[in-house]
Amino acid sequence: MTAMRIVLLGATGYTGRLTAAAMVRAGLAPVLAGRHHDAVARLADRLAPLAPSPSAEPRIAVADVTDPASVRALIRSPQDVLVTTVGPFLELGLPAVEAAVDAGAAYLDSTGEPPFIRRVFDEFGPRAQDTGARLVTAFGYDYVPGNLAGALALRRCREAGRPATRLDIGYFIEGRFGVSSGTRASALGVLLAPSFAYRSGVVTPRRSSGGRVREFDLGRGRSWKGMPVAGSEHLALPRLDPALSDVEVWLGWAGRWTPAAAYAGTALGAVAALPGVGDRLLSGASRRVARTTGSGPDAAARGGARTIVQADASDAVGRLLASVRLEGPSPYDLTADLLAWGAAMAATHDMTAGAHGPVDAFGLDALERGCADMGLVPVT
Repeated sequence: MTAMRIVLLGATGYTGRLTAAAMVRAGLAPVLAGRHHDAVARLADRLAPLAPSPSAEPRIAVADVTDPASVRALIRSPQDVLVTTVGPFLELGLPAVEAAVDAGAAYLDSTGEPPFIRRVFDEFGPRAQDTGARLVTAFGYDYVPGNLAGALALRRCREAGRPATRLDIGYFIEGRFGVSSGTRASALGVLLAPSFAYRSGVVTPRRSSGGRVREFDLGRGRSWKGMPVAGSEHLALPRLDPALSDVEVWLGWAGRWTPAAAYAGTALGAVAALPGVGDRLLSGASRRVARTTGSGPDAAARGGARTIVQADASDAVGRLLASVRLEGPSPYDLTADLLAWGAAMAATHDMTAGAHGPVDAFGLDALERGCADMGLVPVT
């Protein structure tokens, strides 16, 4: 019988390196996969001392998403878990999810790109049900904290006997924060690609933010604005509560410049909507990013940032019923820990076939405990 393996594709990239270290520290004995043998081998040698035992030391493999056969070769059995951090996912993500679906394996990724997330749910989810594959997309800072906060807010409403019909979820960062080359590439792809929302019980297309913003009261005198973006929350949270009819996710990274960013995003989206323009812009951006991939903030820079995510649940007339705020580590450290935790859970716990959100994949109680262990906790 073939032994189960946890494979990390994109291990030598910025998010990949952080995730590889988290996996090795957790004793997962991951197979670190990347395009270049020497780079993967150096990473494995550097991380080996972090393993709690010799049997947990990382192994290596060579695979390149431009050669789909090499990605398929990473999966040896349906019990394997494939974790991928190779992005931009709109450009480079398909070979990994296709390989996992065809092999009937478990799959997690670090994407924050809404069109790719929706494709995993809408296209690959039904295929996964046929093959036995278990898919959990966007299992990082984008968008696990919002799913957890939203599910906790819905649970509070049910326990109080006051079902919520709307969730507004805001993502914010406190402190100084730098972004990786991969994040810059993904962000541009998000701005140029069509988006979506969940309104009146239906996922509906949306090209841009329309300049809208929402203000969140984050406590301790903090009142921050966010602009609307699409996330996995729109697709996953309605599964948890049939009363939920509207879900909106708001991004407040730009701080006081958020309103200006919302209007700029609207203008860029309008340009990208012109026939052929969006594809040319995205293709050119991807080529430029490919020359600078793998860079990002160091440990000191990451340590100066804190994740803040808040979910506000309200009723049909707009009355606030419950508010859950989570605070925790920087987005990149949180993403690495989440992917390591999710890989371990996917390897050791039964999941039904198909595409899942974080809560229906692993259960609300388990997800809450796991995130607490990473330092992502509810605050009052």
